Amino acid sequence: MSFLEILKDRGLVIATGNKGKFQEFLRMLSSLDIKLYTLRDFSEFPEPVENDPTFEGNAKIKAVDACSHLNMPVLADDSGLSVDALNGEPGVLTARYGGPDLDDSGRRKHLLQKMKDIPEDKRSARFVCALCFSVNGEDFNFFRGESEGSILYEDSGNDGFGYDPIFLSQTGKKSFASLDPSVKDSVSHRGRAVEKFINFLNAGN
Repeated sequence: MSFLEILKDRGLVIATGNKGKFQEFLRMLSSLDIKLYTLRDFSEFPEPVENDPTFEGNAKIKAVDACSHLNMPVLADDSGLSVDALNGEPGVLTARYGGPDLDDSGRRKHLLQKMKDIPEDKRSARFVCALCFSVNGEDFNFFRGESEGSILYEDSGNDGFGYDPIFLSQTGKKSFASLDPSVKDSVSHRGRAVEKFINFLNAGN
């Protein structure tokens, strides 16, 4: 039985409680005709400690945890922003940058404050997404996507979530928050990782 057949039969848990991320997965995986679940669809269980220094390592931690609690196929996402002028920060700490009390807006302001003296030609950055797929919590497949761009000086655009308003897409020529969702999906780090996942499934693995 192929992985795609398993997913059509059992569904797939997207191991996130982030509504913005889940909406992107719903759009990008719609062609597969499988039932998608989010962690919000199940009883709460303790969040795993994401203490790996790599995106892939933290995605695996999430996949193992969700599989063990739910006994379902899981696709876990760990993604973040890497800014060259900040030596790769916030990196794997993207969702917690600046401390636990900040919301998305506060984290953007924190990053922009750290970059206030960085000139335009030194503001290069990239979004990174690592996906970990497992049906049993023991065997894993990884898919990575990256999207190059730069950091703006202030928010631009009203869509997206997280750092989207301050990330100028090198390919899309606008902030992620200013792009039409379908365009963003085609150029984003998550879109590129998901495309690899879809190709993996359609190849009959």
